[in-house]
Amino acid sequence: MKKVISFLLAGVTAAGILSGCNSSVDSSSESEVVIDFFHRWPNEPRKSFYDEKIKEFEEANPGVSINVDSVLNDSYKEKVRVLVSNDGLPDVFSSWSDSFAENLVSSGRIKELNDIIGEDQEWSRNILESQYQGFTFDDVTYGIPFTVDGKAFFYNKKIFDEHNIAVPQTYEEMLGSLDQLQSAGYETPLVEGLTNAWAISHYMGTIFDRVVDPEVREADYNLESASPYTDEGYILGLNMFQELTTYMGEISTAIDHEAARNMFAAGEVPVLYMQFAEIGLVQEIGDVEIGFFNFPEVTDGEGRADSLTGAPEGWMLSKDAPEEAVEFLKFLTSEETAQEFTETDGQLNAIKNGVTEENTSPTSYEAYQIVLDAPNTAPWFDNAVDITIADIFMRGGQELATKQKTPEDIIKEVQKEAAKMNE
Repeated sequence: MKKVISFLLAGVTAAGILSGCNSSVDSSSESEVVIDFFHRWPNEPRKSFYDEKIKEFEEANPGVSINVDSVLNDSYKEKVRVLVSNDGLPDVFSSWSDSFAENLVSSGRIKELNDIIGEDQEWSRNILESQYQGFTFDDVTYGIPFTVDGKAFFYNKKIFDEHNIAVPQTYEEMLGSLDQLQSAGYETPLVEGLTNAWAISHYMGTIFDRVVDPEVREADYNLESASPYTDEGYILGLNMFQELTTYMGEISTAIDHEAARNMFAAGEVPVLYMQFAEIGLVQEIGDVEIGFFNFPEVTDGEGRADSLTGAPEGWMLSKDAPEEAVEFLKFLTSEETAQEFTETDGQLNAIKNGVTEENTSPTSYEAYQIVLDAPNTAPWFDNAVDITIADIFMRGGQELATKQKTPEDIIKEVQKEAAKMNE
């Protein structure tokens, strides 16, 4: 796990950050068990949802008190880094999958869940088996997946129908569709908020999954190749990304993803690469009839033609979490909680029968079926590779869009950094 050192050293001691974490017994009462619970949703509707779930669990379990804390994404990542480096992880906390989870596991401070999963199959058999992969390392599972997501091109069905544009099946056909949209008067047929580096990483990860041989790509991502990132597919992929930015217009280099989403929702642009979790946000703004297509097959690509980019998030336990925290984890991932979660929040979840035609919109239910039917998945790129490598690619994507660098410039920088990390 070569990604670990930079992750653990990223945190610095901060007394304010450490307050309230990893205390299983309240000093005011020796008989009361306190569960420290940390998540990344201080905003609505999730904040109120989890506040209500906490209250419900406490009422059903006298003598158990839950101490909750929450901060938004980037602050959450930083705070978790500090907590794990100081042995201060809360008992129950939310986590991204893949390398983010792997870095936490490498600290030796995360509870192994194999026995818990095996001993209570009435509960665990309701978790979608396909979603465990991102939380399983060396055949040991350390996290319970809860939300699921996928990434696809959202397209405006009305615009495509009006101009007789077919849904593309290959990358070449997609470029043809974008050309048709421009001819129909849509100067910017594809938009993205390129000021958000993570949005670039989602493109990069999917494209590399299409054009780089899976074995080569996996070895490169884990820095296990003798000469990482030398495959010609990376140059091809960066050229493809730069080609796509030519359809995005200058506005895409000046806006964030939220602004791009608003443009799609208002019917101003016909195509946008988005997560299924954003369906509700689009529907709140406008009445666009949404269609989906996966990033198309690349005819001469050496990678996987039909993988779906996306990954679950889930819940993890600190190594010394009390038994009551295990029960709280099961409560958070129960069928009843999952159904209420999707109905309240609109987010898809990883619990069997947690997403139904009754508790979500037809569009979201269609997206859910796409996730379930995906033959294989590709994790978010910035969670699949070391963050230093991801940063070079993400920054490089911005520089490709503004033509400040070439694909060759970026790959040379990546190779240099990878070699340094392999020393």
